[in-house]
Amino acid sequence: MTELDSRYVVKSVSRAITILEALEDSHEDGLTVTEIAKTVGISKSAAFATLYTLTSHGFVSDRGEGSTRKYSLGLALVRLGQQASAQNSITDLARSTLRDLSERTGLTSRVAVLDDGWAVVVGRVDARTAVRLDLGMGRQEWPHCSGVGKAMLSTLPEATVRSIVERLGMPKKTANTITDVEVLLAALERADADGFCLDDEEDVEGVLCIASPISHLPGGAIGAVSVTGLKADPLLRQPRRVGREVRAAAAEIGEIARGRGLT
Repeated sequence: MTELDSRYVVKSVSRAITILEALEDSHEDGLTVTEIAKTVGISKSAAFATLYTLTSHGFVSDRGEGSTRKYSLGLALVRLGQQASAQNSITDLARSTLRDLSERTGLTSRVAVLDDGWAVVVGRVDARTAVRLDLGMGRQEWPHCSGVGKAMLSTLPEATVRSIVERLGMPKKTANTITDVEVLLAALERADADGFCLDDEEDVEGVLCIASPISHLPGGAIGAVSVTGLKADPLLRQPRRVGREVRAAAAEIGEIARGRGLT
């Protein structure tokens, strides 16, 4: 994330956001006050006061009584998330194309933007299969190992890519993760030539993602489109065929964007 100037940070707001992020990581189980205090590194009284405030506004929900009471994310966040998604123009532009892409491929399709060097998914259409992948929206994804991140990096000047990965780092997520900037640059060059790139178990083991940038402009892409599925999926044994589908979807969204004067 962007380095913050401590002079302007409101500690209580920062604490509330950190608690919400801790609850996000807890998934469906929720956390007790004690667990939250330990996770965030604050006192139980500070954790309780913050949770009480967030609950009163609907950003946190609670269940149970006493020391066993558990807290989880509240429905007010759903409303805000939906509004944020609606306000993002590329989400609106891509919605129909993503549905068509998922129908054609049987894979989950996503659209992402680059935010301060991070890949952030702003739209998703789930595949109609029994297997559902944990592909949350709005999370910061590492650009060096996510399909959408690499697709957008492939449209940027080399100096810009070097600056981004130097600032964010290149942590090793799996045995396949690229952690050398020179190797990454070579992969991005191939991706730029092909019009799509692969995240071949680089972010999550067993998962393959094929992504393509939207509207390759001198200043870089306005976003990226991807499909994601288990590597064992028979369709993903033909990545170039799927890559052509993804590339076509990205081109379609780019044309729509240009028609509306957004590129």
